[in-house]
Formats: sequence, C-alpha cells, structure tokens
Amino acid sequence: MEIEGYIIASDQQLIERVLGGDATAFEYLFNRYREAMFQLYMQRTGGNRDDANDLLQETFVKIYLNLHRYKPDYTFGQWIYTIARNTFVDYVRKRRDDLSIDNVQENRSSALTPTSVTPTPEENFINIQQRAQLEHHLERMTPRYRRLIELRFFREYSYEEIARELDLPLGTVKTQIHRAREQLCRFITEHTDILP
Repeated sequence: MEIEGYIIASDQQLIERVLGGDATAFEYLFNRYREAMFQLYMQRTGGNRDDANDLLQETFVKIYLNLHRYKPDYTFGQWIYTIARNTFVDYVRKRRDDLSIDNVQENRSSALTPTSVTPTPEENFINIQQRAQLEHHLERMTPRYRRLIELRFFREYSYEEIARELDLPLGTVKTQIHRAREQLCRFITEHTDILP
C-alpha cells in the first residue's frame, strides 16, 4: 500500500490490515493516537517524561497484543483510551506501598472476574498468527531483554519482583525494561520483518 493509502484509511481498515500481518498499518494506526496518549500520561504523571514514555510504550505493546480482541462496538479511540487508562491505573497501583489489605483483596477479586467470552475460530486464528509474529520478534531480541519482557508482560512481575528475581538494582531494571520495550516496538513496526 502507498503511504497516502495508510494516511486516508479508516481505523477499521488499518486494523484489518494489521490483523492480516501488515506492521506498517499498525505504525500508522498507533501514531494517530500517540500524541494524545502521551499528553494524557504527561498530565497524569505530573509532567514526568520518562514515566509518560514508559507508559506509552507499555500501551503500544498491549494494543498490539490485544488488537484481535477489538470489537467495533466502540470507536478504536475509546478502546485504546481504556487500555491507556488501565495501564495508568496499574502504574499507580504498583507504586502504592500503603494499600490496605481490604483494597488488595478487592482488586484481586475484581481481577478474577472474567471479562471476555470464548473467542471465535477466526479470533483464535488471528491470535495464533499474532502470537507467532510476537514469538518471532522475541526470538530476535537480546536474551536479557527478552527475559525482561517475559517477566514484565507475560508473568506480570512488578519492577521490584524483577529486581529480586534477577538480583539487579531497581533503577537498572527500569532502564533495561524501557530499552527492551523500545527494541520490541522497533521490531514490531519494521515492515520488512513480517511472517507470511
């Protein structure tokens, strides 16, 4: 597709192309909302650019991994805003050291509530295809960065848990996770590296 085709395509058209394996379409789709999300994170983090960039990258990865779940009942902007909001809530929750036992228990029980129905065969196929592409991207990553991505996004470890697991200072973990996300995002948006 020519560049202007990506520019004038609707969100739904770009989503269909992404689900068909077109990583360039994902880059254009995400870029439509990047600045608004960044500004949202800047406001909510009190102007902390590093945290806002980390949150933006985390949102980028979550949107990519879950795009097959998007349903056009809501606009794409509403859907990614929900992901951005939930990412920020997780960020705040993980940084709060003084949660009461009741709040922790309440958060756990609400997290256990199922939010989706069984995927259709088409959704399963798309999920398998995206998982294969993600696995391909992960294999290309530096082993240390791949391990950090697995701990943070697949096992959902906190930064503190990762620091303990890998016996690294917390600041080092945060820096390396930031770099790992940048590397993964770069691989995802490279249109020359798509599985057939």
